[in-house]
Amino acid sequence: MRLILGLLLTACALQAVEPPESGGVLVVAASARDYVLGAGGALAKRIDAGAPVYVVIFGNGDKSAVGLSPSEARKRNRAEAEAAGRKLGVRETLFLGYSEGYLAQISSSELRNQLMALFRIYKPDELFFPDWYVHYISDDAYRVGRMAEEAPYGGGSLFLQEYTYMDRGGYAPREYFFYAPDRPYREREGGEGRADFVGEDVGSTFARKLAALAELATSNTAWAKPGLDASSYARGFATELAETIGRRHGYARAEEFNHLGRGGGVPEHVREHARSAR
Repeated sequence: MRLILGLLLTACALQAVEPPESGGVLVVAASARDYVLGAGGALAKRIDAGAPVYVVIFGNGDKSAVGLSPSEARKRNRAEAEAAGRKLGVRETLFLGYSEGYLAQISSSELRNQLMALFRIYKPDELFFPDWYVHYISDDAYRVGRMAEEAPYGGGSLFLQEYTYMDRGGYAPREYFFYAPDRPYREREGGEGRADFVGEDVGSTFARKLAALAELATSNTAWAKPGLDASSYARGFATELAETIGRRHGYARAEEFNHLGRGGGVPEHVREHARSAR
């Protein structure tokens, strides 16, 4: 409870400087590299179209470094994540500060409550988050993605009623984009169930995506293969990833998402009990 109220007070203090603009995009990630690789080009396109984009990073990057103490790694990764967001045109990057690799030890209810609170503050139309259904993503990305998919169910005003009393009624976005952080989708991972599997041409914004990725020097060094130049490795990886995805969707360079749009009316479990009018 104290953490949620503290988050609200922090957000209100930010509003005094520049209130969040509703109707934009909220991006949820375990690390900056996850969302830049998985969705950076698509987000830059939305920014170019005039949509405000806000990023929430749950991990603190204390282990994504080589030869640095945890405190120095946190400091550098935060500064570099902010710089990467500026390259894309992100309106604000918010850090929740959880130790990297330990999100499994945090109550999922705590994580969801924080995200539900942010829904009420930022009021986004679209939500981007890691696709926790795909195999072989980091455990932190898995935890963040699973929590993010569950959070919209708390969009009613009966959840987090302390917020409702403070004139922050229930809210949930209506468009959802699941992204695989650092690889193409594999067979039977895209377009399952109600999800549409979509590819987005990111040719026009790919240079900005690479520029944002280059800002993540500390985590790129930790991520690169030993003996390779980290910047070149990151740039080459992102280019091959975009081209591989692009061939699937008919573009030179692309990103891909499982997309859930606005609901299709009365749910199926209700329609199956319907009776015809007489």
